[in-house]
This record gives sequence, C-alpha cells and structure tokens, in this order.
Amino acid sequence: MTYRVCFVCTGNICRSPMAEHVFRARVEEAGLGGAVEVDSAGTGGWHEGDGADPRTVAVLEEHGYSSCHTARQFHASWFPALDLVVALDEGHLHDLRRLARTPDEAAKVRLLRSYDPAAGDALDVPDPYYGGSEGFEECLEMVEAASGGLLDAIRTALRGNEPMERTP
Repeated sequence: MTYRVCFVCTGNICRSPMAEHVFRARVEEAGLGGAVEVDSAGTGGWHEGDGADPRTVAVLEEHGYSSCHTARQFHASWFPALDLVVALDEGHLHDLRRLARTPDEAAKVRLLRSYDPAAGDALDVPDPYYGGSEGFEECLEMVEAASGGLLDAIRTALRGNEPMERTP
C-alpha cells in the first residue's frame, strides 16, 4: 500500500514545492520511496503550469535537492486518494478543511510545523514570495526541521497507527 501525501501552499511555487522536494529526499533516504508518494499543490490556480519560483529553485539546488516542478491547484476530488494533506500555514489549513466534503477528509489536513517540536506555537511557514532570498532560506530551515517528525508520523501510519500532531 502506498501512503500519499500532498503539501499545499497558496500558489504552489514557493513553500509547497520546497516541502515536496525536501520531504521526497527524506523519504528516499529512509528507504521508503516505494511506500510513500509525495506531491504538492496550491489553494489557488494563479500559477498553474508554471515552474517553481526561481528563488525556490536556487535554494533547493544550493542545498542539494531536486527542483523540477509544475504548479497546479488542489482539488477537493483529490481527498479520497490522499492519506495526508499538509498545509503550510493556518490560512491553507482553513481553506483545505473548507474544501473537504466529509469530516474524514477534513481530518487528513495537518500543518507542517505541527511535526516540529521546536516550533512552539509558531506553526505557520511564512510566505517568502514578496521578500528576498533570506525568506526562502528560512522557509527551507522550517521545512527541514519539520520533515523528521512528519517522516516518523508516516512510518507510524504505515505500521497501521494514525499519525499524531499537536492541535493547532
């Protein structure tokens, strides 16, 4: 059985593709490439068909990650095929839960930083789009910090237990 996870931000050109590529690398490093499928999307379709923001690509490549990406919009019809939908901030969390057609679908939506015990109450990954490269570096640091906890949660789910997170 394949465990399917989709990271979601606003336009699918900055935060969610970064999370997708970082987490895919973690999955591969853990030897779970055949068991976990990683994807990303945006809550809106403004950038559908575009590549990732050049600053996202630069930060990913500088840190040794892949960066090939085509932006797309998340659709409610995807929920049944997904095991986990990972929102990058509270706004995405609320948007995605509103899109969910059932309580079970809404329960699949979690915040990425809820998997980082050091995050405290700061569970949003700030949007770096309107800033400089330092915002993209900060985004990468947050994504990397949460990836270990997320991977542990998915390992637990693969063993037949429900992944846990702190309540946002």
